[in-house]
Amino acid sequence: MSADLTTTYLGLELECPLIASSSPLTGRLESLREIADQGAAAVVLPSLFEEEVAEEDVSAEDALWHAEEHAGEARAYMAHVDRAHLDAYLDLVRDAKRELDIPVIASLNGSTPGGWIHTAEWLQEAGADAIELNVYSVETDPYMSGANVEERLLRLVVAMRQAVSVPIAVKLSPYYTAFASLAHRLAEARADGLVLFNRFVQPDVDVARVEVSAGIELSRREELRVALRWLALLHGRVDVSLAATGGVHTSEDAVKAILVGADAVMMTSALLRDGIGRMRDVRDGLAAWLGENELSLTDARGRLSQVACANPRAYERAQYVETMGAANALR
Repeated sequence: MSADLTTTYLGLELECPLIASSSPLTGRLESLREIADQGAAAVVLPSLFEEEVAEEDVSAEDALWHAEEHAGEARAYMAHVDRAHLDAYLDLVRDAKRELDIPVIASLNGSTPGGWIHTAEWLQEAGADAIELNVYSVETDPYMSGANVEERLLRLVVAMRQAVSVPIAVKLSPYYTAFASLAHRLAEARADGLVLFNRFVQPDVDVARVEVSAGIELSRREELRVALRWLALLHGRVDVSLAATGGVHTSEDAVKAILVGADAVMMTSALLRDGIGRMRDVRDGLAAWLGENELSLTDARGRLSQVACANPRAYERAQYVETMGAANALR
């Protein structure tokens, strides 16, 4: 008897915990069909960027709003959107909903609570089952405090919650001072889920040309460890769905994420590098592991979270002290 992989993420009933996250593969109907055929339970479409929606001469800060009385200002702002780009994205949402029998999650990438957030209304009307808010912002202002950054994020989530009724997931970086507190405040702002973690595009220096270069590197399995720590710390403590992303390449990686508390596991780099068939391999491997260990998915989820595991200190600084002590003993 095969293992039951059904789960719930953002209130959506899924056939399994595996989701194809935002990438070029989820921007084409042909590859979307193949992703679904290979066992993905949902897909996240490529991100629609704040800068792409708005014309360059209109600043999101100029249309800043985070209360109902500013709705007119937001509508005025939306009169300046790049409709051709937006319409193409809305068509992708409609086409994906028509072609696929799994949930379609739209993705918005931005950092300011401007009128562009009303784009979410159109995504909902086009049929998106949920919206992933991909927060990507490198704070370079030396006078911008961490508290101000978090408040801006919370206003952004509140603005989106006012705009749509479909579930909202917030995809975050790990670079917040008190991440557990922020996660709790996002839940209070009525975010339905957190996706851990976003990967920043890191610049490099070309010493031959003496210039700065930028490029995208596929994730490595080791990168999953940061997400594992925070999934384990948040599971059972914050009332939102939790998804792991970044570094999930094998069924073993998926099992780890579920054991520490993930409701869903997202994949991108492995599909780009090894082919979309990797999704089926991971799904089959997850089912096999559950069967071999005589566990249901529900029993496995959170089994090694901090609130449940026999060594809760493993997720804290104490483990660092113990590890360094062991390393010094080997010298």
